Amino acid sequence: MRLGALEAGGTKMVCAIGNEKGEIFERTSIPTETPEITVPKLIEYFADKKIEALGIGCFGPIDLNRNSDTYGYITTTPKLIWANYNIVGAFREALKIPVGFDTDVNGSALGEATWGITKGLENSMYITIGTGVGAGIITNGKLLHGMLHPEGGHLLLAKHPSDSYEGRCPYHKTCLEGLASGPAIEARWGKKGVELADKKEVWELEAYYIGQALADYIVTLSPQRIVLGGGVMHQEHMMPMVREEVKRQLNGYLQTKELEDIENYIVLPSLNDNQGIMGALKLAVDEYQLENKG
Repeated sequence: MRLGALEAGGTKMVCAIGNEKGEIFERTSIPTETPEITVPKLIEYFADKKIEALGIGCFGPIDLNRNSDTYGYITTTPKLIWANYNIVGAFREALKIPVGFDTDVNGSALGEATWGITKGLENSMYITIGTGVGAGIITNGKLLHGMLHPEGGHLLLAKHPSDSYEGRCPYHKTCLEGLASGPAIEARWGKKGVELADKKEVWELEAYYIGQALADYIVTLSPQRIVLGGGVMHQEHMMPMVREEVKRQLNGYLQTKELEDIENYIVLPSLNDNQGIMGALKLAVDEYQLENKG
């Protein structure tokens, strides 16, 4: 199959052509401006590529309820110029092909579960910690959807006793995104994370919050493996600190072979930063099969 993939981000739109094996033939990047400027450029890219379906992993919140009047819309996004925009409808109308749709982080979770480090596991998580924080969840072999979709970046946390920073999230202040995202690091310490690499106290605090969140996810969702992606995790010293903090906060309550082998339980992505695009290819495959079954 010849498939299109779109990783729709707040800063850039990554477009790619690939197949059902997750192979990527070509890609390009288009800056994210207004829908009126950006979407015609995206449609123009895909229009002559002879693709059979398109998969979109998109920033959110988005409407994934197929029974909803606004299925396929970007909804209450803080990127206000994209709020209430029918992104799936725009591509279906222009390209006349099936369009698969999910959150960007669910796309990354799906990429890793299909071709990467969580392949073969029924229950896993992909968490991205960068400009924002998001969580993609695979449960019983499928992406988790419910009332909406997981917004795991907004898990509420208990603040560290020594942390006087109020939190960056405009909705919750002290959620994981508000306390541990890249912008939260910069707001708390006055410098970007890359400029603070040698400041042990920065990363100890970061590990405290990420570890607390993972402990919450573990006791709630019981994933068989957790993948941590995003720019914050590019700090090489972070992963050992997070693992130790998870063990400290769980405090021996859970006894499993996965937690005993925590280096292979909490891991980095395995697909060379292609997990989002590869997940979008899988979304395209699944939507094509859904619309052509029987």
